[in-house]
Amino acid sequence: MENRDWRDDTKDLFEDLSIIEVSKKESLDNFDQFCEFIAEPAFENLEEELKKYKIKARFKRKRDSIHFWMNFYRSNVDDFHYIISLPKNSIELKLKLTIRGRPNKKSPLIEKEMQFMKDIDSSEVLKLKLEDLIKDILDQYRKFKYEALSKPE
Repeated sequence: MENRDWRDDTKDLFEDLSIIEVSKKESLDNFDQFCEFIAEPAFENLEEELKKYKIKARFKRKRDSIHFWMNFYRSNVDDFHYIISLPKNSIELKLKLTIRGRPNKKSPLIEKEMQFMKDIDSSEVLKLKLEDLIKDILDQYRKFKYEALSKPE
């Protein structure tokens, strides 16, 4: 073990802790940018398009998550939820996706968690196009519905 002064160790420790805190704040700031410039406009566009199909959709933003959901056709019962969240204490923009949905109006919600767009590196999240996010929502919806509607009971 090298012979270092404990004061140097103390200085290094607090510098490291400071870097972690700065990284956590930067991740939250980047998540805010992602929501404001990518997720919210994508959700608004999809919400508008779904009106053509008599499907109500809404979204809600919280500090560390953004939640988009759709109702069943001509119904007030929620059908499908697409929730993007920044895990607590994240030091990079590695987002989590939670999918919730119902096979039919009387079913309880089924929930599944996964990495958000697993093929996208955390450094590329802020470069996503609105269309890519909309396509992912529709792909996740399609997968959920196909599984739910074709699963033997």
